[in-house]
Amino acid sequence: MTKKYLLVEADVLPEIFQKVLEAKALISQNKAKNTSEALRMVGISRGAYYKYKDSVFPYRSAESSILTVQAVLSDNPGVLMAFVSVFYSFGANILTINQNIPADGFAMVSVSARIDAMIRPLEELLLELGKVDGVRSVSSVSDH
Repeated sequence: MTKKYLLVEADVLPEIFQKVLEAKALISQNKAKNTSEALRMVGISRGAYYKYKDSVFPYRSAESSILTVQAVLSDNPGVLMAFVSVFYSFGANILTINQNIPADGFAMVSVSARIDAMIRPLEELLLELGKVDGVRSVSSVSDH
């Protein structure tokens, strides 16, 4: 049987669907120690959660889940690798990397990554990228 999906404005749905999404977010972001704690935090039963958890998902357009950052990196071995490793440590999936030829000891790099499965907030990712040894500057060029 083929699954059918509907895109429905959240305001017209019963509150339970939003609560299930909140609980799933608490669990995935490690803001709750376990499922039971997440359910207590949002105020729903285990039965309601398990009834809907595999059928309710937040809507994200493809563009909103892709982050593009530009950075100026020093032209030293390992700097780009360390920079890219931060994305990995946050659970982001790198889609593209573009690096210009270095000039005056620095190179402009552009990295696009899918961020919908990140395990830590976007703001922390940008801060950690800026802390990498050899990174002169980092800025987001997406709408995030």
